[in-house]
Amino acid sequence: MSERIYARIAGTGSYLPEKALTNEDLAKTVETSDEWIRERTGITQRHIAADGQTTSDLAHEAALRALEAAGIAADELDMIIVGTTTPDLIFPSTACLVQARLGAAGSAALDVNAACSGFLYALSVADKFIRCGDAKKVLVIGAETLTRIIDWTDRTTCVLFGDGAGAAVLVADSDTGILSTHLHADGSKKELLWTPAGVSAGFGDGVGSSGTIKMKGNDVFKYAVKALDSVVDEALEANGLSKADLDWLVPHQANLRIIEATARRLDMSMDQVVVTVDMHGNTSAASVPLALDAAVRSGRIQRGQLLLLEAFGGGFTWGSALLRY
Repeated sequence: MSERIYARIAGTGSYLPEKALTNEDLAKTVETSDEWIRERTGITQRHIAADGQTTSDLAHEAALRALEAAGIAADELDMIIVGTTTPDLIFPSTACLVQARLGAAGSAALDVNAACSGFLYALSVADKFIRCGDAKKVLVIGAETLTRIIDWTDRTTCVLFGDGAGAAVLVADSDTGILSTHLHADGSKKELLWTPAGVSAGFGDGVGSSGTIKMKGNDVFKYAVKALDSVVDEALEANGLSKADLDWLVPHQANLRIIEATARRLDMSMDQVVVTVDMHGNTSAASVPLALDAAVRSGRIQRGQLLLLEAFGGGFTWGSALLRY
């Protein structure tokens, strides 16, 4: 009988642009206030990529830190997967751009676009490649420059999003790692959260309202809470585990109220929930790995603990991953 193979996280890394935009800063340019934003979202600030700073720049920095933490050289990688909805270019992929900068020539490299669920989708792809034996070391990145597609006059969306990148190095392991991943989508809900512009559909003016994020916040909130409840249960049931077995919830950092609703559903104290939305805002595909790295580097997440990762994003897409760190 062949030995079972898991994909274990060997190291994490993250990167945030230097510039931080506070709620008070936003209140100077749009009709809003620090109190209004915090009460509805839990956000106090977000980071903004500098002029000329691209998604691959952020991804590269996060990748370097993850590789260092894992003790793995870039030329050892079999694959690089980047979850992003804001790539540098139409092609080549952001993963290829990162690969070139890392000096990992020859490894497979691809992007995954699942909006805010991008990192979990990418993590699932990496997990499958490692489980089937086609890869032993995979770099998974979530990176975004969402502030490039924000309408800064729309107070309902411009307060939500930020830029950043997070990364994890997965390695083949016979003892522990990702137990299962669960992915879903519902494309019929696209107009509740989307950017109505693109290559074949047309870019419009590219900088006006046609090229920016559109969201019906109340509808998204209701759907997200239900979808995350379902996918959380799915992960636990698939592994014969209960809510009480979980050590940490590492959720998508979109809105503190959604995070709190998921924690209540799991009967988890907020002390067991990694929260970074207050300092980062919604960084889409970068939010889960940013939160994971923050908790690992602060010493909160320890080896052997059981983690539940979950996310929900435009598409709609949603997913979860249950793993032994």
